[in-house]
Amino acid sequence: MQLPAIAYGAAVLLHIDRLPLWCSAAALLALLWRAAVAWQWPAGLRPALPGPILRVLVVMALFALTLAAFRTVNGIAAGSALLAGMGAAKLLETRRHRDGFFVAAVALFLLTSACLDRQSLGRLPAYALTLWLACAALAALGGQREGRDMRRALRTAGRALQWAVPFAAVVFVLFPRIPGPLWGMGAGSAATSGLGEEMTPGSISELSMSDAIVFRAQISGPLPASEQRYWRGPVLHEFDGSTWRRLPGQLAITQPVGHRAEPVIQQITLEPTGMRWWFALDTIGASPAPQVQLTFDQQLISTRPVSDVTNYEVTSWLQTRQDGPLSSVAQRMDLRLPPRRNPRSLALAQQLRSQSSSDSDYVQRTLQWLRSGGFIYTLSPPLLGSDAVDELLFDTREGFCGHYASAFTSLMRAGGVPARVVTGYQGGEWNPIGRYLLLRQSDAHAWSEVWLEGQGWTRIDPTAVVAPERLQRSLRDLLPASASIGLRLARSNWLAPLLQRWDAAGQWWQHSVVGYDWRTQQSVLESLGLDASDLLQQLLWLCVAAALWWLVMWALPWLRQQNRQRPLPLARDWAQLRQQLQRCGVQHGAQLGPLQLAQAGAQLLPDLANLLHNSAQRYAVLRYGPPVDDTGGRAVAALRSQLRQLLRHLHARQRINGN
Repeated sequence: MQLPAIAYGAAVLLHIDRLPLWCSAAALLALLWRAAVAWQWPAGLRPALPGPILRVLVVMALFALTLAAFRTVNGIAAGSALLAGMGAAKLLETRRHRDGFFVAAVALFLLTSACLDRQSLGRLPAYALTLWLACAALAALGGQREGRDMRRALRTAGRALQWAVPFAAVVFVLFPRIPGPLWGMGAGSAATSGLGEEMTPGSISELSMSDAIVFRAQISGPLPASEQRYWRGPVLHEFDGSTWRRLPGQLAITQPVGHRAEPVIQQITLEPTGMRWWFALDTIGASPAPQVQLTFDQQLISTRPVSDVTNYEVTSWLQTRQDGPLSSVAQRMDLRLPPRRNPRSLALAQQLRSQSSSDSDYVQRTLQWLRSGGFIYTLSPPLLGSDAVDELLFDTREGFCGHYASAFTSLMRAGGVPARVVTGYQGGEWNPIGRYLLLRQSDAHAWSEVWLEGQGWTRIDPTAVVAPERLQRSLRDLLPASASIGLRLARSNWLAPLLQRWDAAGQWWQHSVVGYDWRTQQSVLESLGLDASDLLQQLLWLCVAAALWWLVMWALPWLRQQNRQRPLPLARDWAQLRQQLQRCGVQHGAQLGPLQLAQAGAQLLPDLANLLHNSAQRYAVLRYGPPVDDTGGRAVAALRSQLRQLLRHLHARQRINGN
């Protein structure tokens, strides 16, 4: 029962970071107990497996703990924990082959749940190893000497999987897909935090310290410049003087948008975030999926949190225009300011507004005031009080993108210009291997949008006037001391190319394998010259591939048997020597062994006696003696050379005698 227990342990390790501590402890205890029973103890000291009453109590306790931890036994997380616990209990009663089959089956089910849970490329070797061990356990249990046949079982399972891979690849490509992703069950708990529904100046600076990947974007056509790459996320309207919040629901009419440039098509691979935001370049043309809503303020909001790696295609326009008027609801919403907060900012806004001839002029005067105000871009600004905008603009003058977006939007509203804060990501790291942009949490950004008559909602990034280099350089380049150790290593000259290649491989895996859905299959079949709409033809080709694979599997044992029946090269050389000796006059029967043949030949050919005796002895040892260590086949090669030398002598003697 060694291989089933090993396979079970490997399968539990796949879930070790998701299982409750008590579940992992139960699996480890069962494995140690099983190993202690199998150990070669002195007589009378071997521990016994627990009795039936204790096993029943263990099963009941594990079930109760699972129900208490997850409130259910359904789903990947709860089901995996329950299965791991029941597998541990089963290990405590494995005595027969049937029990071993059950433990191996538990390992396979745990492997399946791990594959449904997470499909990253980095976990593929662990999945392959667990599958190999589970199949080897089944192969060993099929024999009668599992302990002595462990290596043979591993070889058998390895060969079986090796031959199964080509057929599995064909089935993967041809088996009809239903519309939707290949993996139908979500992970549910693999998310990492990101942008939320509110922003207090300083919250984005916390994200900027993280090197976690948010999404990857492949762009069709020319790559937009860094200062144009604003990836839109939550839009914040409500302000209480220190915190901006998103307003739920469709609160205003969607303004018609006119496009003034070619569209930019993006293939996005979004990592699990636990949030409902989908990201795309600003401005978004339409929702990329039925379950995702494009709101009046250009947010992509899914009906459920992103708990799996998600692939989608979205179209954006980098230059837009809105000619119609702003609705009264939107004006009230985006002009509202909290009463009796930030009085100095309100006074500044009134002063700048009185000097301005239009809304556009007011925007430019405010930006110029920020540009010449001696403001500093930093990730560690001083803490701000209740009048956060006043303290930033007139006291500390140090802040991050969230500080400046908040302050600028407040000044715009105070001057009568509708404005809102937009959060998302800016820029992105170019991967030349996979030819895509990689966005990390450290690329989180905040900017403002103002409504200008005749132009519509217009992006204004106050950070661009305080720290213009932020739009051309990533945050880790601009403030290298603030980057995490992981980000610094990722930027090293020797490690960066390796990480880029690995990330490109992971992106290909997610897009081409994990994301192999109905649409992708249609495209692949069309590229192979098959009619993607003809399901019958698709199934026919699948049957043909299965028949060819079965034919190869049937033919392999026959070919191996034919190879075994062919004489070995050394035996062929000895047979030629026997025939040549007979032509030279050495009479012998087929039953004569090598040593007797050499003795008969030495009597007729005394000058070759030593060579014949030496060759016969070496041939008898290599051909009929116990196995010898002949690394590289040097002994066989030397004997074959010696036999060929004898044949040359005999051929020469035959020619002389014939003459």
